[in-house]
Amino acid sequence: MDFIEVSVTTTHAAMDAISNVFMENGANGVAIEDSAEMTREHPQQFGEMYALDSEDYPNEGVVVKAYYTADEHENTDFEAIHELVKGLVKYDIDLGPIDWTLTEVKQEEWANAWKEFYHPVQVTDKLTIVPTWEEYTPHSADEHIIELDPGMAFGTGTHQTTRLCLEAVEKYVKAGDDVIDVGTGSGVLSILAAKLGAKSVLALDLDDVAVRAAQENIDYNKVDGVVEVTTGNLLEGIERNAEVVVANILADIILLFPNDVYRVLKPNGLFIASGIIEEKVDEVAAAIEAAGMTIIERDNKDDWFVLVARKEA
Repeated sequence: MDFIEVSVTTTHAAMDAISNVFMENGANGVAIEDSAEMTREHPQQFGEMYALDSEDYPNEGVVVKAYYTADEHENTDFEAIHELVKGLVKYDIDLGPIDWTLTEVKQEEWANAWKEFYHPVQVTDKLTIVPTWEEYTPHSADEHIIELDPGMAFGTGTHQTTRLCLEAVEKYVKAGDDVIDVGTGSGVLSILAAKLGAKSVLALDLDDVAVRAAQENIDYNKVDGVVEVTTGNLLEGIERNAEVVVANILADIILLFPNDVYRVLKPNGLFIASGIIEEKVDEVAAAIEAAGMTIIERDNKDDWFVLVARKEA
């Protein structure tokens, strides 16, 4: 099966929003080529394996690449998707040049491209994300290994927002917790929660492609007995309660549902919110506190933030 590659040159601030537009409009996968990779420090103790070529990365900003099957090409309105991308300016996001190209990619090139860009990533001392085709030997007996097919959905541990959220989940989710993962993407946060001993995890995503991808990854990691994946719009209609609600999504989306988070959280429950750009972090924190929760932690990597809030008893 051949693919259509849609390539957009943009800014770091816009790459998650643009990736989200593609995934919500039928993309089979999204890849990021980040100019910062050539200068970013990759400490050896985190076990990341890189063989970087400067020709594979833009001189500045990022290139977001989305993939559609050739069969879907005729039924996909790329002009409409382009307009949605340009319309992100209404959220005060700096889009940069948003140069837009469409290219046909052969199936063999697609497979090799994913394997070229994704390698094992040790996110913390006890958590490593491994592409399904890679061989990896754990460094310690208590290391959590999550195996993912990174070509399926957003959230593979390579971006700061996902790293921040994974670190917070590892820190705060306890054995026996009920967890809700809003905007699950690849399912990586739900899988980690299950491996940490969560009693139940409800993984929600509005995009059917992400739901299918998450289910495949959950099955592959053998946590399907703990994690339930379903299509859902944020927390609409969710009646169950949880010790932890986690959301690694856009700041403007997080602003839509702090009251629902408060509603589903048990007393002393925690809300872990990531995907927040620096310009929005104070606004998001204020909305979370206005809903009745208290911010107990604020962490960042580069210009991206995670907030952890508690619902007081």
